[in-house]
Formats: sequence, C-alpha cells, structure tokens
Amino acid sequence: MGALQKLFAAHGSDYLQQFGEAMPVVHKKVMAAMVACRTPHAGALLCGCAHCGQPHLLARSCGNRHCPSCQGRKAFQWLARQLERALPTHHFMLTFTVPESLRAFLRSNQRIGYEALFAASAGAIRVLAREPRFNLGDQPGFFGVLHTWGRTLQYHPHIHYVVPGGALCSEDQQWHAASPGFFLPVHALSTIYRAKFRDAIQRAGLLADIPDTVWKTAWNVNCQPVGDAANTLGYLARYVFKVAISDQRILGVDDGQVRFAYTKPGSSRRRTMVLSVNEFIRRFLQHVLPTGFMKVRHYGFLSPSFRIPLAQVKARVQMAHGFAARAVNTELDAHAPTPMVCSHCGGALKLLRVMRAATRPSAA
Repeated sequence: MGALQKLFAAHGSDYLQQFGEAMPVVHKKVMAAMVACRTPHAGALLCGCAHCGQPHLLARSCGNRHCPSCQGRKAFQWLARQLERALPTHHFMLTFTVPESLRAFLRSNQRIGYEALFAASAGAIRVLAREPRFNLGDQPGFFGVLHTWGRTLQYHPHIHYVVPGGALCSEDQQWHAASPGFFLPVHALSTIYRAKFRDAIQRAGLLADIPDTVWKTAWNVNCQPVGDAANTLGYLARYVFKVAISDQRILGVDDGQVRFAYTKPGSSRRRTMVLSVNEFIRRFLQHVLPTGFMKVRHYGFLSPSFRIPLAQVKARVQMAHGFAARAVNTELDAHAPTPMVCSHCGGALKLLRVMRAATRPSAA
C-alpha cells in the first residue's frame, strides 16, 4: 500500500465527516477508489503462465486516473503512440498560464474554465500561425496537456503544447518550416489568448464573476525550442498520467501532519513542507478533474479528424527538409513498465478472468 493510499485509508473518513456534504461527488469517488486499490475490495485478476500453466491471483488496481499506483503502464503506452506519430523535425513547447487572480474562478468553474483555456490557447496559436509575416502555413498541428498543480500542491492551472516547427500550407500543399529558434512571438500570443478566453467566459455568462484587473494583466506565455520531439514527449509522459504528488515525495504522516519533499523552480535543493492532514487532502483533491474531462487534446494535422493522413504530413516534412530530417528517437526502454511474469518459471502471464469484489469500501 502506497503512502497516499495509506493516508486516505487512515484519515479519509475524518475528512468526509467534516467536509463531505460540500465535496463534489467525483472527489468522494477518487478517495474511495484509491482506498480500495489493490485490496480485496477492488477484486482480483486470475492469470495463468503461458509457459508452465501455473495460476496466479493478482490484486486488481482501481484504474482511477488520479491514483499514483495505476498510471505507469498508461504513460508508457501513451509515449509509444506519440513517438510513433512524431514528425522528423524540430519542435517547440509552448506553455500558457493564467494570472493568479483568475485561479479562484477556475477552481470554482473547472469544466467551463478548462474548456475556455484550451479553446483560447489553441485558438491563439492557430490565428497567429496564419499571419503571412511569419512565413508559415495556415494549418499548424499540435497537442496540449493540462496541468493544474505546482510543486507544493498549490493550484496553478496551465497548458503545455508540443508543436512541430512549421505548418502545412493549404495553397501549395507543402510544409513550411519555422526557424529552429523561433516559432511565434509570445507577446502577441498572450494578447490573443487573453481576448479569446474573455470572449469564451462572456458567452458562458460568467464574466461578472472575474475581477476587471484580470483583463489588464499580462498573461504569461512561454515558447521554448526543444529540438527533437523525443525528449519533450518523455518529459510530458511523466505528467500526462502523473497525479499531483507521488508516493516517493511523501516523507511521513504523524501527529495530524503530512511532511513531503519539493524543490523550488531553478533549484535542485530538496526542501520539506509540512501541512495538516486536512489541508494536504484539500490541496490534493483540488486537482481532481471533472468526470470525463479530456486533459490531452490534439489539433490541426495532429487531430485524428484532419483530412490529410499523418503519413502524408510526414512525407511533406521530409520533402521540405530534403530528406535530411533527423529520425525521431523512439527508444522506450527507460519508460517501459516491469512486465508481469510467473514466479515459478519466469514465463509471461496471460489474463484469464477479472474477479470483481462483491462490495467496495467508502473513502476510509
């Protein structure tokens, strides 16, 4: 049982007694799933060895996307798919953040707010990429990942986009490459991003809930050249399926307090933060996403619905680079999960049956 699971098992019921009536249902479901994970309450997996036939009964995981014990294999599978789809060209990572004064609104209106963040930031990239002065095509392609936490579990919503360095042009049907060191101006992106977000919130009828100072503040957008896509995808893979805090960072839970490790941006020195159990749980749960919300989204020629197959896009990139584009590194060994093997002979295990539990526990 991991540190986070132990914490919820020991203190979840007390938290529910104090705050349960005001808690969103999805928060209660996450707590209950994590407490049950890999226990008899979650059921079991009946597997058989493909080599010797020995049966094995394995604890079943909850599969909840906010459970730190259930995300490693998903991250590996996602990374494998993205590396297969990556274009043989240089890439950029664009990060869109929001002013601190907007965070309370987003925390209270997560589904509407996060949808507006995606629409506004992706829309800003598309609008600016089409401007003739940047000599790009009018059809960029990219994908974004929503993060909501900082290193001390504070609420800090932002979106990372991985963008191939160029775009398709609908007029000549060719790939137009961007400079390796520059994609789009961040100040212009910031202005468009802020305006589009305001328009989205106005359409939702919630503009009066946001302080006027938000629209007078510069919204931070960062654009960083990252070279080959592999390193950036490997970095993001750890975060796409990562939860707000890992078990390894929790140093101890005693006397009603949680001690966990963190580092400040730009520093490698390990620090320790101490929070009350209730405050720690509150901070963790504020990063639980609305039910069914998609935190990874693809746009333009990286979208599954784009009219030109990705294989043809790759071919046009290669033609534009004179077939000298460096192949994408698809080495996955460092990210591969440990396979399940038979404890008797080492053979691979094959799933035979999922055995569900008759009952499931509450959050504690």
